[in-house]
Amino acid sequence: MTSQPAAVPASDPTAPVAADRILLGLNTFGDVGENADGSPQPHAQVLRQLLEQAELADAVGLHAFAVGEHHRKDFAVSAPEVFLAAAAARTHQIRLGSAVTVLSSDDPIRVFQRFSTVDALSNGRAEVMLGRGSFVESFPLFGLDLADYDVLFEEKLELFDKVRSQQPVHWEGRTRPALHGLSVYPPLEHHLLPAWIGVGGTTESVLRCAQYGYPIIFAIIGGQPRAFGPLADLYREAMSQYGHPLQQVATHSPGHVAPTDEQAREEFFPHWLTLRNKLGAERGWGRAGRPEFDALCAPEGALYVGSPDTVARKIARLKADLGVDRFDLKYSSGPLPHSAMMRSIELMGTAVAPRVSELLGNSAAG
Repeated sequence: MTSQPAAVPASDPTAPVAADRILLGLNTFGDVGENADGSPQPHAQVLRQLLEQAELADAVGLHAFAVGEHHRKDFAVSAPEVFLAAAAARTHQIRLGSAVTVLSSDDPIRVFQRFSTVDALSNGRAEVMLGRGSFVESFPLFGLDLADYDVLFEEKLELFDKVRSQQPVHWEGRTRPALHGLSVYPPLEHHLLPAWIGVGGTTESVLRCAQYGYPIIFAIIGGQPRAFGPLADLYREAMSQYGHPLQQVATHSPGHVAPTDEQAREEFFPHWLTLRNKLGAERGWGRAGRPEFDALCAPEGALYVGSPDTVARKIARLKADLGVDRFDLKYSSGPLPHSAMMRSIELMGTAVAPRVSELLGNSAAG
């Protein structure tokens, strides 16, 4: 049995990239698929398929693979770091992270320890995306009061930041006992843990991210991505005002890649609709239909669904509109079949990525 050579971490893996470049990643919640008879697949099977998807994403040269934490029957990932540790042993170059870790209902010290362990196992490829979570199932599950939604995140983010510094921790707050000079292990070998904050679209969240000097990722699941331009500008301005070096700006949006636009839309639509209307019923959004889907698939819309050229052009437009450094495709959607997701991943790496590079290169040259 041979070991893989240690990866050499970049001095700052979240530093902004050049104007003619964008990093491409993937994320998923481990959406539970269906068997041939329409019954839901076992969560264990979904997790094993997820490992195959991570391996393929690594093999086709994508930048990052991230899994989101949820605690409900339609998503299989409740412990992202456990999955990422397994993925670390079966991948070689791709960055491995969460999308997101629900910090409000977790222990910041344990979050750091678990991700520092993944970082060791992956030879420096771990990153964490922190968020409050748009789903709240973890609050009653772990005995937390939703009335404390804001204070839990604010205090736990403050504590996490102190732990992340890898210095003895001095901290006091309302949500847990104080710490007086204690150290947290294991530390990372060569760098601080790359830590992002996931933002839904409020100025308060953007300013909080800038206060800590963390890179930011916007979840854009509806409307038009260019509408987030003012928030991206606010983040960059606030980072400067706080005196922090500029970090990457990223976005996350759902999508699906197939050989043709028609095939991609027909494969994706029924599964998107199932998930969209299920969540819509829970949140009072009202039912969606084909007109909304087609509008979101249009060049200005938030769904990246189509042929490699169509998806690449939308990503290049995103770079032009928002100046983002990274785009993560949420490639799973409800019961979308594993085989369709695997083909989408392959096309993202082998066809979309080189086409995006070509388009951005031509734009820079022009």
